[in-house]
Amino acid sequence: MTNLELRLRTAVPPSAPADGAPGPAWVPTRALGRAVLLTGLLLVLGVALGRVDLVLLAAPFAIGAAIGLRRLPKAFPELTIRADEDYLVEGGKVDASVTVSNPDDISYDLVVVRVRTSRWLQLEQADRPFAITVPADGWAAVELPGEATRWGRQDVGPAAARVATCGGLLACRPVVTPARDVRVYPVTEPFNAIEAMPAAAGLVGAHRSRRPGEGGELAGVRPFAPGDRLRRIDWRVSLRTRDLHVASTLSDRDAEVVLLLDVLGEVGLSGGVGGSASVLDTTVRASAAIAEHYLQRGDRVSLLEYGAAARRLRPAAGRRQYLTVLEWLLDVRPDPMADDEHDFGAHHVSSDALVMVLTPLIDPRAADMLASLAQSGRYVVAVDTLPAGAAPEVRDQWTPLATRLWRIERDNVLGRLREHGVPVVSWAGAGSLDLVLRDVSRLASAPRGH
Repeated sequence: MTNLELRLRTAVPPSAPADGAPGPAWVPTRALGRAVLLTGLLLVLGVALGRVDLVLLAAPFAIGAAIGLRRLPKAFPELTIRADEDYLVEGGKVDASVTVSNPDDISYDLVVVRVRTSRWLQLEQADRPFAITVPADGWAAVELPGEATRWGRQDVGPAAARVATCGGLLACRPVVTPARDVRVYPVTEPFNAIEAMPAAAGLVGAHRSRRPGEGGELAGVRPFAPGDRLRRIDWRVSLRTRDLHVASTLSDRDAEVVLLLDVLGEVGLSGGVGGSASVLDTTVRASAAIAEHYLQRGDRVSLLEYGAAARRLRPAAGRRQYLTVLEWLLDVRPDPMADDEHDFGAHHVSSDALVMVLTPLIDPRAADMLASLAQSGRYVVAVDTLPAGAAPEVRDQWTPLATRLWRIERDNVLGRLREHGVPVVSWAGAGSLDLVLRDVSRLASAPRGH
């Protein structure tokens, strides 16, 4: 018996085990047992005592059972779950239903349906059983409208149904159908970075770089040099100075943005789209917003988890990559790893990529990883995802003084990261990273020592 079936409430018992035991079957109910028992008892007493009235009294029970069982069911009910497959975002409306189909030529007198749903799908009256009737060779549906309150893969189901027919004399063992997956995408918080990228890899994007080249952004006027195109000549300046001058432009380049998600643990309580946000809530929503912004500008975006599994999404650009990013983010889960599993290095990211590390900076290994990336020459920005007022899970065992000391120690870690050249900024939506990206771009444009 599966765990999902065990969690179904006793109003609709789980189905029989699958290891050789019988599946759905029509079995007599207690009503049929009482009718047979009462009929037999009255007949035995009538014959033994020679009383015809007892035999006549047993006749209605026998006739009623015979009429009810004159046509026996030959097929079993079919149970299906339907869920909205449209693009569903946190806070959006969910359209789900459970359908009971009757392939037989006799009607179902009573069908009791019960459905389990994810706690993040607020479906109307989904926590109670439904009683319906289904006509012969027909179907009936239980509508479950509601609202999706948190991102992720949320389940509608499993669902179970128990059917009574033949006047309630026969019942089918519970029919259980597996859950239906509903994909709820994170809300994209508004984000807009106006600063240039620190580095770019090719001339295929529409991102304004700080490097001269072919583009539409005017950088200035300079003397003509061999290789310059004639259409770039600035004739007004050339006539005034008596020497050929050309208009210099900035190249339009694409860049690679690596979103590195710290999933070593979860901190804070998630209240859904309208409540408090946990670390993973902030991480996923900020990642979706940052990826959408840079993909719209023609840059390449890749994602990487800092955890035991180290999931990765290859870099790409365009609308399809954005949809892939959203699908990838649905599977973000806390993924702690042992101390001896720490093998992440700077070789996992491109040397010219802008690495945005979304981390609560709770685990010391996250700070070490940031410092190593900065020391390797990567362009790193740390986005603090720790909710305000949150603390590690052991905070209930701590005194207020211990929590205060922990926060002081965390501030010291932030200070040491800044000393290593790692800018740290808290996520606050639109414009929250502009100042940091400007500083990173200035450092990238400065000459490097060899």
